[in-house]
Amino acid sequence: MTRGTRPAESQDGVRVRRIYDAPAPDDGTRVLVDRLWPRGMAKADAHVDVWPKALTPSTELRRWYHGPEGTYDEFRRRYEAELTAPAAAQALDQLRELAATGPLTLLTAAKDPAHSHTAVLLDQLRHPRPA
Repeated sequence: MTRGTRPAESQDGVRVRRIYDAPAPDDGTRVLVDRLWPRGMAKADAHVDVWPKALTPSTELRRWYHGPEGTYDEFRRRYEAELTAPAAAQALDQLRELAATGPLTLLTAAKDPAHSHTAVLLDQLRHPRPA
């Protein structure tokens, strides 16, 4: 998804939206997937149902990616490794369960969700790891 486009939605009813966009009636469960609360967003206006901080990239990884040496491909590889940690894997399984029960909207403040952790999460939700 590029900047200024409509939310990305997969065939399984999972989509990514910017948290600054107004909630939509078909959002289903709204999950904030950022570690930090979005700047300037009042909690009452966000309509967030779940905020699984264990699922978000570590502070160290986030800082590295936004630094001068960070590349998306390497960020993706490192974040996928972080998602195998027990707390993150459990949070990801909970997202899968939510997605199985109805629409799921991943919320982020990222300006370019297609090149952020949300794209990795979408991929993980669409292609579950082997049990």
